[in-house]
Amino acid sequence: MVIRVFIASSSGKLSIKKQQQDLLGLLNVLHIDFEQHDIAVNEEDRRYMREHVPPDHCPPSGIPLPPQVFNGEKYCGDYESFFDAKETNSVYAFLGLTPPPGSKEAAALAEQS
Repeated sequence: MVIRVFIASSSGKLSIKKQQQDLLGLLNVLHIDFEQHDIAVNEEDRRYMREHVPPDHCPPSGIPLPPQVFNGEKYCGDYESFFDAKETNSVYAFLGLTPPPGSKEAAALAEQS
């Protein structure tokens, strides 16, 4: 499966820009392959993101905001979920990926077994 990150390149909200940079930066640092989908320039990507984010993960307005993360067709979460995973060293679990040997997450899984 491919990790797909839905972003908005022309967002006027500084908080969204920072969240996108944080998420994409960590994926790059961890050498996790991903596809970036810009909802600001591609209507099909915008429609897909809005239709596939579960209703219980949408804000009160009902319209999900980027960044949103999917593993293939499976919804992983929004920035808040990603941030929580980052703080608890469970980014690979958040993404539905097997952690690489030697990572903190792999060591934590080994301790649990």
